[in-house]
Amino acid sequence: MEFSELKPEQIEKAANMIKAISHPMRLAIIGYLGEDNKLSVTEIHNLLNIEQSTASHHLGILKDKGVLASNRSGKNTMYYLKRKTLNQLVQCISECVCE
Repeated sequence: MEFSELKPEQIEKAANMIKAISHPMRLAIIGYLGEDNKLSVTEIHNLLNIEQSTASHHLGILKDKGVLASNRSGKNTMYYLKRKTLNQLVQCISECVCE
């Protein structure tokens, strides 16, 4: 589907996803979840060296905006990218800042 074919509510949803992704911690979370990774809140807070409550907050925002999905695995909730194409977006951003 071409961007010009999107309905106004779809454009609004896309803008909200981009806003959610634009926070440095959330962008880092998406980077760690690329390549089909599934991580728990504990793993994410350890990777980013942030409080677990902060990691949970950012994960909640990303999930609410349709960027992440989750499923239970025993006692843990595992988070992953809802759409694999989001990994391409993160790779593109990485390439832009590394040039």
